[in-house]
Amino acid sequence: MAPARATGAMAAAAAIAIAVVSYCYSCKSKKRSNLNFFFSKKKKLEPRKGVVDAIGNTPLIRINSLSDATGCEILGKCEFLNPGGSVKDRVAVKIIEEALESGKLTEGGVVTEGSAGSTAISIATVAPNYGCKCHVVIPDDAAIEKAQIIEALGATVERVRPVSITHRDHFVNVARRRALEANELASKHQNTAFKDGKDMEYINGHGSNEAKESSTFPSDCTGGFFADQFENIANFRAHYEGTGPEIWEQTGGCLDAFVAAAGTGGTVAGVSRFLQEKNSNIKCFLIDPPGSSLFNKVTRGVMYTKEEAEGQRLKNPFDTITEGIGINRLTQNFMMAKLDGAFRGTDREAVEMSRYLVKNDGLFLGSSSAMNCVGAVRAAQLLGPGHTIVTILCDSGMRHLSKFYDAQYLSLHGLTPTATGLEFLGIK
Repeated sequence: MAPARATGAMAAAAAIAIAVVSYCYSCKSKKRSNLNFFFSKKKKLEPRKGVVDAIGNTPLIRINSLSDATGCEILGKCEFLNPGGSVKDRVAVKIIEEALESGKLTEGGVVTEGSAGSTAISIATVAPNYGCKCHVVIPDDAAIEKAQIIEALGATVERVRPVSITHRDHFVNVARRRALEANELASKHQNTAFKDGKDMEYINGHGSNEAKESSTFPSDCTGGFFADQFENIANFRAHYEGTGPEIWEQTGGCLDAFVAAAGTGGTVAGVSRFLQEKNSNIKCFLIDPPGSSLFNKVTRGVMYTKEEAEGQRLKNPFDTITEGIGINRLTQNFMMAKLDGAFRGTDREAVEMSRYLVKNDGLFLGSSSAMNCVGAVRAAQLLGPGHTIVTILCDSGMRHLSKFYDAQYLSLHGLTPTATGLEFLGIK
């Protein structure tokens, strides 16, 4: 009987071993089949109900050159295919809809925002769908085509000099004041029109001199609302409720890492928190450009470097040419993020990456998108081959022609691209 028991034990052990191998194989097969299904399936095309309905549900594509070079599946969420051309379309819609629902904004009101470009373009794109106008305050060193696009969309653009966020004339602080001014104008008109409980007599649509025309806002303005993309967590919710779930669905939940840069912090916070709530094993990373302190915050818990701790912190630290990302303060949105680590990116790496992707994949991406792809490769190098990594392709290169894609501008800053492959990231 002993041999029979031994044979039974051996059979049981073999069965367990086969089950383990089968399980591991099925996990890998599921990942491959889910991705294959995603890349091959064709959805029935149905008309979208206007511009707002066309926002979101952007494609997730395999970035072939980076995937082949790293042995990982590196996937990019094509946010540049939103109607307004960037990931910020989601944020603009969420901010405006929540403001209308709360009564802080009404039809005929003006949405003001301080923005380096993309959020302003998105607000200018979607605001008319809600019967609202848009007033943007933008730093005058931003790529000129951004301001031109905003004006072409019918919004008012106010350019100011770049200064510290603590200065009253920082573009964000000016935008906040403009919203207050719009509210004061609306209140003044309302009080004049209904003085003593009676309608005032209007001539050609204008009331008495008590309500003078504003040089900034039209006389029929019903008030102002400061979008406040940095601190308004509607930004976070746009990605927690939209971008994150889309990535989860498009990958069938089979992803190992997510990486993105942060400006306001809404994208990296919303997506990272959603994905890690679905699966805590998904690693989420920040990629941070020059001049930003977020890398230090994530990796060391403080917003300064060791050198700066010795009292040598620069008053005006080096700024990056990657517009829209990098910051030296913690926003309400960024504080919602769940991150496992961070990588440093350089301007040169972003420039070289952008040219590499144009040449090898036909992807014409903006500066923040290029930096995100640098982060995706860094994540692949850290995790090793066989992993699936997702990043955000925030916008295209169309609004970066005068700086990031201008040969003379890059030459002046010593950033003329020279790489023939991915050697700038240590890949031969």
